Amino acid sequence: MSLDVSPALLDQAERGEVDEKDFVDCVRTSLPYAWEMISSLVAQLKVDGGAFADNQTPPPDEQARGQLLRALASDAIRGALQRHFGVRLAFQNCHRVAVFPQDPSVDETLARFTSARNQLLNQSPELRDC
Repeated sequence: MSLDVSPALLDQAERGEVDEKDFVDCVRTSLPYAWEMISSLVAQLKVDGGAFADNQTPPPDEQARGQLLRALASDAIRGALQRHFGVRLAFQNCHRVAVFPQDPSVDETLARFTSARNQLLNQSPELRDC
């Protein structure tokens, strides 16, 4: 299971709509490495400005790598994180997470970052099995 869902949150889901604040808190506590990665990138973007902030350091272990994959591969988790932090998330490989402001002025940079060309250029033998 990718998230540690409390009985109260599961009960909420079984009854109907889930409060997004509660869902985001579940993500924060279940995927601490992914949460910290995204939080730190958001802070970096706010401090440094620019079109985006990204991580280029591989996760320390497979558990951390799995957290990033779960957070960014799930539409529900990814969407909740984007709304919570007020950014757009991009994911290029097993560790290259980027945060972009919601400002349309960076749309072209985001499109380049997520393009097939940049995906191919960001490959290396070390990342083949990540």
